[in-house]
Amino acid sequence: MEPDVQAADLERKRAIEAVLMVAESPVPATLLAELLEVTPARVEGLCSELAESYTSEGRGFVLVRVAGGFRFQSHPDLAPYIERFVLEGQSARLSAAALETLAIVAYRQPVSRAQVASIRGVSSEGVLRTLCQRGYVTEVGHDPGPGQAVLYGTTPLFLERLGLDRTEDLPALGDFVPGPEVMEALEQGLRPASS
Repeated sequence: MEPDVQAADLERKRAIEAVLMVAESPVPATLLAELLEVTPARVEGLCSELAESYTSEGRGFVLVRVAGGFRFQSHPDLAPYIERFVLEGQSARLSAAALETLAIVAYRQPVSRAQVASIRGVSSEGVLRTLCQRGYVTEVGHDPGPGQAVLYGTTPLFLERLGLDRTEDLPALGDFVPGPEVMEALEQGLRPASS
């Protein structure tokens, strides 16, 4: 690589780092490309080189692609330290009902409040309102059927918090369903003992 190209790429990498350091949310490659006056493909390449260098240096942070853009985040193997730091004295965690509702919205979106309630077996109006207030769920449209129910979906903040680029990156639901042998054992345990 020519010295002028190397110097230009070094400057671009430094600019990417500076922008990502001050950005509040993931920055799309197209925006970085506009700022740097290069193609989005070149930005992808520069970000890939940066990410590799951080990994090879064993840094405490990584450069990742999430929610359609790039951002810095702590290295996954340092999660215990981050959890202690972030959760120290905080009580703003999501309840089991909120997590259950959020999972339903994430996997079934767009979904109406009535559909969530039918899956959960209880009203979810308050929980959906809380998830909307926290920015994890939003109204994405209306059902074309009678009553035109509001449809809900997840937000970029949801993807960002989970470290995902797209909802398609969610783990398959089959990964959480017990196998037939476990189900059989559960059924055996629930059957009344014969007298």
